[in-house]
Amino acid sequence: MDCLFCKIINKELPSGIVFENSIAVAIKDIYPKAPVHILIIPKKHIVSINQMEEADKELMGGLFLIAKQIAVKKKLNGYKLLFNVGRESGQIVDHLHLHLLGGKMDLEL
Repeated sequence: MDCLFCKIINKELPSGIVFENSIAVAIKDIYPKAPVHILIIPKKHIVSINQMEEADKELMGGLFLIAKQIAVKKKLNGYKLLFNVGRESGQIVDHLHLHLLGGKMDLEL
């Protein structure tokens, strides 16, 4: 598989992993949109929300709990969680990932 995030998960590419457990890794976004911009990437390859299955519910809940854990560790008073779904929304890598954005932002949705 030629997936950038799968290569990071498999330690084939350097990435500066900031968090890892059995279901996901988290890395700093190389094009940050906020002072804190972390990508939380499930180890299971899912292209996007559109390809999720019923069996992925627990995994998705786990991603949110990881985001909360990282936010607490980073002492973020507020933060945004974002999934991009498809090219028209800005999804660049075809592997589902959750953006954790924190700190002072000029980001309106």
